[in-house]
Amino acid sequence: MKPRSRPTLVRRLVSGLATLVVLAVVVVANRPMVAAGSEALHTYQINRQAYKEKFGHWARLSVPHGFRVNAIHAALLHTGKVLIVAGSGNNRDAFEEESFRTVIYDPASEKFTEVETPTDVFCAGHTFLPNGNLLIAGGTKSYEVLEADVEHPAGVMKIKNESPDGGPREFAKGTPLVSATGYVYRTRTDVTVPAAKKMTHGGTTMVHAGEAEVWVDAVIKGDRAIVREPAQYTLQGLSGTDARNLYGVADKITREKQEYGGDKTSYEFDPVQEKYVRTGDMSDHRWYPTLVGLTGGDILAVSGLDEFGRILPGRNERYLPREKRWVAAPELKRYFPTYPGLHLMADGKVFYSGSNSGYGSDTEGRTPGIWDVKRNRFREVPGLRDPRMTETSSSVMLPPAQDQKVMLLGGGGIGESEESTGRTAIVDLDVKSPAYLPGPDLPRPARYLSTVVLPDDTVLTTGGSSGYRGGKYRGRERSDLFNSQIYRPADNAFVTTAESTVGRNYHSEAILLPDGRVITMGGDPLYDRTGKNAGTFEQRIEVFSPPYLFGGKRPVVTGGPAELTRGGKARFSTPDTARIATARLLKPSSVTHVTDTDQRSVALPLKRSAAAVEVTVPEKAGLVPSGWYMLFLVDDKGVPSVARWVRVR
Repeated sequence: MKPRSRPTLVRRLVSGLATLVVLAVVVVANRPMVAAGSEALHTYQINRQAYKEKFGHWARLSVPHGFRVNAIHAALLHTGKVLIVAGSGNNRDAFEEESFRTVIYDPASEKFTEVETPTDVFCAGHTFLPNGNLLIAGGTKSYEVLEADVEHPAGVMKIKNESPDGGPREFAKGTPLVSATGYVYRTRTDVTVPAAKKMTHGGTTMVHAGEAEVWVDAVIKGDRAIVREPAQYTLQGLSGTDARNLYGVADKITREKQEYGGDKTSYEFDPVQEKYVRTGDMSDHRWYPTLVGLTGGDILAVSGLDEFGRILPGRNERYLPREKRWVAAPELKRYFPTYPGLHLMADGKVFYSGSNSGYGSDTEGRTPGIWDVKRNRFREVPGLRDPRMTETSSSVMLPPAQDQKVMLLGGGGIGESEESTGRTAIVDLDVKSPAYLPGPDLPRPARYLSTVVLPDDTVLTTGGSSGYRGGKYRGRERSDLFNSQIYRPADNAFVTTAESTVGRNYHSEAILLPDGRVITMGGDPLYDRTGKNAGTFEQRIEVFSPPYLFGGKRPVVTGGPAELTRGGKARFSTPDTARIATARLLKPSSVTHVTDTDQRSVALPLKRSAAAVEVTVPEKAGLVPSGWYMLFLVDDKGVPSVARWVRVR
């Protein structure tokens, strides 16, 4: 038989190319089938019991269309319900229509309800009061106007009154003021100018002019009415001594960007009545403030932008809960960028982690430190790597709070920087000379990272993005992070958990629920997935079940007191005494812009008896601030009970 000839090299190449073409056609034709198969395999894998025991499990929450809001603020109420506050929700149209929203979600019944929202509490500050009410203060008085949209030159003008006679003078919105060059500017709102004050110094009587500030806008469009130097302006329509005593002064009137203006309204949200209750107004207007409780029960408010969009220069104030009013605190002058990360320490001092939301000086007020609020002394804490990357970082008091350790995670460059960092750092506030030491790096650089203290003495970190508001990072058009991880302080290491399915960056929150799950909300990306069009606020809600919820039968708390006292003991009955390893008091979260001054976990020493455990509450008010807590009993495998609500007085 004649042997078969071998194919030539050319024939082999042609044959191979034909095969590749056929395979490519098959793959393209079956791409939907391949994708569907891959998705089905992934769904199967993440729902296996073994997978959930190791990594936990994410699930979408079904939110009725009418209750989908822009979650700017969130807090866990002592009723077990989640307060979700949007206000105008970063939506100018909603602001102008005075459409302000608040929704309450009940995890027990899976029901949503809407609450009447009286003013725009968008970007307010909040913290829990000892009685369980949520103090909400500040918010939005005016929206920003970008430079490209400023048609009429505008600026802040002081209307001065040099006459001590005749009392305050009122000027209506639209009152004209005229420059020396003849340009006319009108007041944007009504303004009341106090009378001048007579004061005697060493036998000499002096008159100090009364003054009030107000926005003014040039009547004509364009650049002709711009003023860049301090100048004086005449109030039209006045004559005689009024014309001499009443006038306006302004440093500049330009077409520059106009920042958000802060509000000064304040409320206590009542969790039982589920309504806002008006309190006295703040001393200053504040947008992006931080509120933190002090050991005596007062609340301290710091930082924020005033009604004209200027960062407050270190003017802070106190809320007196019994009197439901705010008082200025000039004895506590201290400058911070907006939404500074503050943590109450066991000794009553306040630790500033360095975390912030960004408005303010790019140098002043950004150094971490311990603030002695009794003496207004500030001691800087050194050692932080990437110290200029604390904007949009997160900080959390690590569990248990007795260790007095705070962890700072991620962050980014100042302003709209595309830079971010994966560094973490930990400071022990109990040592003689506290300093940040490096912690384990995050899997990826992250800003806007949510941190949630869990009842098993670990911390879940989830969400965030590497770029500014989920935008560009190292060439990627979108940079949302879906990886989640749990930090274990005992091992000083992260362990991987299941990935979330919803990207969350700016304006997002994560909160521990009484059943041990974690609810995540919000997300305000700058761009859509293409990176070319404006983004849409994320209104989907996702809930994470940590691995401990798949670790076996949960301990049960069957009885015990509803109130605890610092330094006192209490007994809680349980059929699971033999396997109870720890007891923890977790203060519920009140979070916005990844700033949460409430969240902490307090270890309770315990003794076991036949059918109960006896716990001891620490004595220090700085360690266990008065208020409502979730009591968790945790077994020897790290599985927690469902929380029992208790109030510490």
